[in-house]
Amino acid sequence: MVEAVVLANGEFPTNKLPLHILKEAPYVVCCDGGANEYIRQGKVPDVIIGDGDSLSQENREKYAHILHHINDQETNDQTKAVHFLLAQGKRHIAIVGATGKREDHTLGNISLLIEYMRAGVDVQMFTDYSLFIPCRNTHTFSCSPRQQISIINFTAHGLHGKGLAYPLSDFTNWWQGTLNECIGTEFTIQAEGEYLVVINYELKVE
Repeated sequence: MVEAVVLANGEFPTNKLPLHILKEAPYVVCCDGGANEYIRQGKVPDVIIGDGDSLSQENREKYAHILHHINDQETNDQTKAVHFLLAQGKRHIAIVGATGKREDHTLGNISLLIEYMRAGVDVQMFTDYSLFIPCRNTHTFSCSPRQQISIINFTAHGLHGKGLAYPLSDFTNWWQGTLNECIGTEFTIQAEGEYLVVINYELKVE
């Protein structure tokens, strides 16, 4: 039920899943320079968000009618795009192209998923390797046996897992919840508070 897709200005996706999400999107918002490759492939976004500093001069002129200049330096372009969609009443949002190029931008984009959830957004981030889902309290997820899972804790306590190979606890560092594994076709995270679930696409191979 994705209402819109945000194409960020990281590395353009190559994995078939984020590419499919982008192809089937009913509404596409490109973050500034993320529009360059999208347009180069013969597609036109519904909106381009940002201050235009990463957008090519040609595209800045040709697509000026869909370019929304937002010069707020207190937020990044990904957040500007999400807030734009929220203002339009779109709350079911997928984000692609948000990782790669710069690790600091990657970490920032991933951590912001929790902020979007707090704002009432049903958001998921699709990278070339993993699906990132911000969560609050108890959730159950579909998976495949040996699928690799990581749980990144933000404010959650009472963390407990079902259907995972290794036990969970109230992790205080991001690395502590990494490298877990599904043992069946679903797993459940029981908790009170906020955490990020990372589901890797590929299964673990011996």
